[in-house]
Amino acid sequence: MSRQRHIRIKRTKLGRQKVWGIADGLPILVDERLKGKKELEIIIHECLHYLFPDRDEPEIERKAILLTNTLWLEHYRRIDNSDDIPLQDGL
Repeated sequence: MSRQRHIRIKRTKLGRQKVWGIADGLPILVDERLKGKKELEIIIHECLHYLFPDRDEPEIERKAILLTNTLWLEHYRRIDNSDDIPLQDGL
């Protein structure tokens, strides 16, 4: 059995649904018009929904904001896509 290495994200317009993201399964949908810190927040938020489907919306929201602010204050930005340093799973 292979381990899941990442959660697939698909960017699409979600204006008609009036949401920024949807985590009803994979791939997670994220509105393609998002940028910067808000994009990071929604990706984290929807990943938390996927990983912890039993958690309620206020808890997911609090945790997503905490993680977003932590990563943002640590200067995480979507710039470097290199993978020359392996993650904790060795890949």
